[in-house]
Amino acid sequence: MRLMSLTAVELGKKIKKKEVSVEEAVRASLEAIEEREPELHCFVTIGKKEALKKAQEIQNKMDEIGQKSPLAGVPMAVKDNLCTKGMRTTCASKMLHNFLPSYTAEAVSRLEQAGAIIIGKTNMDEFGMGSTTETSFFEATKNPWNTDHAAGGSSGGSCGAVAAEECSYALGSDTGGSIRLPSAFCGVTGIKPTYGTVSRYGLIAYGSSLEQIGPVAKDITDCATVLEIIAAHDAKDSTSQKREDNQFTEALVDHVSGMRVGIPKAFLEKGGNTKVKEAVWDAAKRLTQKGAVVEEFQLGLEEYGIPTYYVIASAEASSNLARYDGVKYGYRAEGCQGLSDIYRKSRTEGFGWEVKRRILLGSLVLSEEFYDIYYLKAQRVRAMIKEAFDQAFQKYDVLLSPTAPCTAPKLGENKEVSWGENAIDDYTVAANLAGIPACSIPWGKDGKGLPIGLQLMGDCFQEKQIIRAAYALEQTRQYEHCPMGKKQGESNGTV
Repeated sequence: MRLMSLTAVELGKKIKKKEVSVEEAVRASLEAIEEREPELHCFVTIGKKEALKKAQEIQNKMDEIGQKSPLAGVPMAVKDNLCTKGMRTTCASKMLHNFLPSYTAEAVSRLEQAGAIIIGKTNMDEFGMGSTTETSFFEATKNPWNTDHAAGGSSGGSCGAVAAEECSYALGSDTGGSIRLPSAFCGVTGIKPTYGTVSRYGLIAYGSSLEQIGPVAKDITDCATVLEIIAAHDAKDSTSQKREDNQFTEALVDHVSGMRVGIPKAFLEKGGNTKVKEAVWDAAKRLTQKGAVVEEFQLGLEEYGIPTYYVIASAEASSNLARYDGVKYGYRAEGCQGLSDIYRKSRTEGFGWEVKRRILLGSLVLSEEFYDIYYLKAQRVRAMIKEAFDQAFQKYDVLLSPTAPCTAPKLGENKEVSWGENAIDDYTVAANLAGIPACSIPWGKDGKGLPIGLQLMGDCFQEKQIIRAAYALEQTRQYEHCPMGKKQGESNGTV
């Protein structure tokens, strides 16, 4: 068995038993990256020297005093909008192309304390704005299943790296589906936890009231294990919640008898890939066979998710990105005459087209003339969407739907229609607006051989319900390794 084909928990167990050294695991990851990165572009920065040094430190510590963490010594990756002290953090933008943070994000720090080894920083849509990782200042990340197709976004680099088995797991961030969409397109598992469960300290802000940090891995066991480590109250983050039920691995039981599962009708009635709809019914059938009660229902307000999301997210982006002015840090244009010229030229040259578009939209809806018409109205609709979910969860424990109406689009195919009726994040944005937990798990492939993703949503602070449902579904089928991951030779870390 190749090391990078193991799940993170499986590899962690072998390291603990001393069947595999930490350095062997890290070198297996680095070799896979060296082999596949020229084609995939999952990483913006690779910390080879730092990772090998850290591997030795972790190995020495484990040899001397041991390590309780199930992920100690396991190589992982971090989305490039999470600050890492001394390691370049760019948000895949020219504006921050040379930014070196002076501190580390809380979620990353908690993993490092648990013995995680950061292999590098992963590619993404610029400042998280996009659904395919094509708005990156660097090259677009390609889908490991078919490099003519997009990996999804904005956490496309993290999901692509896990699917291609360049690392064991990764961190992403989810503002409107940015973990779940690329997880679905790349055939891996990703969780967006309840808003406030994971500290946002050190996450470079885009949509502050929407975004959450979460794990990406091969299966729900890995995701639950990572989430258990990073979920904690943090006084440095005013949105952080105090929770007493962070033992997410307790929900890894193959038992859904009596669980009530609802399928929102609108998510299946809309146009989309027929194979995707068939996958939902296949999962529903398997849950029913395990004793769950599954039925369709009308959620309501589904058609307002996309416009509401883009008004609120763009407004928050306009405010959050105002700090990038070419003065204190980040990109500064050359040949400027005076302060206003620095602002104008630096922002014009430093931001990409999608970021500019959302800043302009956000500035418009926050203007005195349009504030009531658009921004306040969007906030009212957001409250109505949350109420619709509250009513649904009075009847159902979990909601089941496709993660996206389609499988991974071809590169360039979705670039100009990301905000329209056919938006690929149509099924994911509502969970962010409502602040509820949601995950995507792989569920077969379409006629083109591209992965299909299933979305499971739960009520606020009910991650254990979606983890339990996801785990039960996983027990009915095997994880499908990406063909690119299978290219790893026997010399590349075998056990």
